[in-house]
Amino acid sequence: MTEAVAPGVGTVDGSLSTVEAYQSAILQAITPLPPVRVELADAEGCVLAEDVTAAVPLPSFDNSSMDGYAVLAADTDHSSERSPATLPVMAEIAAGDTAAYGLAPGTAIRIMTGARLPAGADAVAPVEWTDGGTARVEIYRPVAHGNAVRYAGGDATAGETLLEKGVRLRPMHIAVAASAGRTMLMVRPRPRVAVLSTGNELTEPGTPLVPGQIWDSNSYMIAAAAREAGATAYRRSVVPDDPAGVLPALEEQLARADLLITTGGVSMGGEHDVVKAALRDLGTVTFRKVAVQPGMPQGFGTIGAGRVPIFTLPGNPVSAYVSFQLFVRPAIAALQDARDLRLPGVRATLTASVRSPEGRRSYLRGVLDGGQVTPLSGQGSHQIAALGKANALIIVPERETQLPQGETVDVVVLP
Repeated sequence: MTEAVAPGVGTVDGSLSTVEAYQSAILQAITPLPPVRVELADAEGCVLAEDVTAAVPLPSFDNSSMDGYAVLAADTDHSSERSPATLPVMAEIAAGDTAAYGLAPGTAIRIMTGARLPAGADAVAPVEWTDGGTARVEIYRPVAHGNAVRYAGGDATAGETLLEKGVRLRPMHIAVAASAGRTMLMVRPRPRVAVLSTGNELTEPGTPLVPGQIWDSNSYMIAAAAREAGATAYRRSVVPDDPAGVLPALEEQLARADLLITTGGVSMGGEHDVVKAALRDLGTVTFRKVAVQPGMPQGFGTIGAGRVPIFTLPGNPVSAYVSFQLFVRPAIAALQDARDLRLPGVRATLTASVRSPEGRRSYLRGVLDGGQVTPLSGQGSHQIAALGKANALIIVPERETQLPQGETVDVVVLP
């Protein structure tokens, strides 16, 4: 069971949990998913659960970094435009040619990028420094020892750690693992996240609206945010405000979810708080107020025999989005035992003044451009059109009620 933060401990004014206290309570309750072995082609987005080391030196043989001619550097010492070194071309080596070649002093071998350097050669003269000859080649400038040569082990030595446990596998990491000869990797898989919205006012996008209804945007937004954060997300259709229906809707997701997210139905004291009503009897979910704007009402705990974590986010779309980035994203990362628990932050200069309610940490939507950040108009928690223009969240600390233009502030960079 998730424990509530004791009054006065990790709280603001003894009743509101601090952002850090709530984040800490969440992370303490998360157990990383068991590692699984997956094929390299399926590993992108997963988190590495083992170190990847080089089985052989990288590269595994001396090779040319340019098209040109393999030579002895000493044979070109006195080369110039007026008096080029002229050498007979004895062979040609293409990339992938596995035959054994040897270079005799006073000769050259034509070589392609990536081809194995012949024995006896110690440099490559780029074709641009020559006349491009096929039987004989004129080299117009001295070639230094080691020029255009990629030496065995120059990238990594045998046994060197190439990727460390805990890294989220991106395309370049997949390339590194492939270069190490790996076809399988031990990883923490993408968490399976189920998302649903509650509310009689919600209807599916594309259906006709009647007065008093709105199209559901939250479940689509949060599912997309979960995928962006590294999860595999599933969206369930809208659930009406009926406590008897909410719990079965949640339970049916347990078989395919490592984490559940609801939006709506968690206001503090409202008679239509159906999510709170449905989960209260389970005794595993704690509802609390967090000193954050937007997104004060929050709920977190576990449900089912498998103790699947569940987040109950506010229904206003901006509140739901900010809550996801602050609280759910770190939980998804923790399920993967990843290092990147939170979004990156920067410092920037305000281009306009901002206001914030006393005692709460505000996350205001803004546009970050270089070292400046511009607050957007329309900071209401329901104003989703303004959210769509934001690429950053401006942080106003709890102790501040306003910050002037020109102030340097902390900014969360949105993905």
